[in-house]
Amino acid sequence: MNILENNLRLPAEWEPQSAVLIAWPHEHTDWNYMLDEVTECYRNIAREILLDENLIVATPDNPLAVLDYLEGCKTWRMNCYTVPTNDTWARDFGPITMLRNGKPVLYNFVFNAWGMKFAANLDNLITPTLDMLGAFDCQVENHLEFVLEGGSIESDGNGCIMTTEECMTSTNRNGHMSFEQVNDYLLRTFNARKILWLHHGALEGDDTDGHIDTLARFAPDNTILYVGCDNTNDSHFNELHAMEQELMAATNADGVPYRLVKLPFPDAIYDDDGCRLPATYANFLITNNRVLVPTYNQPDNDALALNLIAGAFPGREVVGIDCRALIKQHGSLHCVTMQLPVGVIEI
Repeated sequence: MNILENNLRLPAEWEPQSAVLIAWPHEHTDWNYMLDEVTECYRNIAREILLDENLIVATPDNPLAVLDYLEGCKTWRMNCYTVPTNDTWARDFGPITMLRNGKPVLYNFVFNAWGMKFAANLDNLITPTLDMLGAFDCQVENHLEFVLEGGSIESDGNGCIMTTEECMTSTNRNGHMSFEQVNDYLLRTFNARKILWLHHGALEGDDTDGHIDTLARFAPDNTILYVGCDNTNDSHFNELHAMEQELMAATNADGVPYRLVKLPFPDAIYDDDGCRLPATYANFLITNNRVLVPTYNQPDNDALALNLIAGAFPGREVVGIDCRALIKQHGSLHCVTMQLPVGVIEI
């Protein structure tokens, strides 16, 4: 199916946006033991988004408390909704925006907390709840026959979707479907011309089973930024080297090889139990005029990542945000945000 024939496509993240969706941390999430620390990180993220565009916040608490906490930010660009939540990973339970004849339509898939690893009864309902509350100015379509998280797919906006086999075909997501059936489903549902499958790249401490947004990201001008590892003694070397080889052989939907940009691999970060955490610079958020990049208090690596990402997004300001708080719960900046293209909301 050709996306140009019926004018339905999954836009690239750098296309014009109306807002970004986040869910605010609270004491009943896994953040409860470090709530002050992570809330400060969320404040920093919210502030930087509001400098550029609108923000939707889902919170089970009094929305006025969030507004008070963000005093001094451009809160006139923000809408808060009272919504029960299990956690705050908006990338994965938020809606996926398709463009049909240039107009947005929101796809709502099943969210089961990365293969039923955690509670998801509330988060699975956030998109329909926000729709019921009038948060969106476009149609929501349910695709409840399939489990899919936003962090598991990347679109170049021109008919190619990139994903990983480990995540998309895991038994506890869509185990009733074969690889071929999943591939066909993605092609059909997103009206894509090609699915670019990565079969390598697993990161230690990754609860998502290999979300693409921790490994490789599309950028304008047929570019892919990806996580590399040059340290042969690192436990990730073989997997990331194999992924690099896959990307070198990859082509877009028109058969053209990608321009590749290798991002540095952060120095190892461990939790209190000595388990490695999945820190990555690929987990950046693109807004209308900026790119917000997670940093990890590693001056050399942070600076190199910011410089490389800036080169891939000319004309956008690149801003680093310390995300050491987020990585303690095995995610980062892109994981806690979901962009909403133009037309989804009007504030």
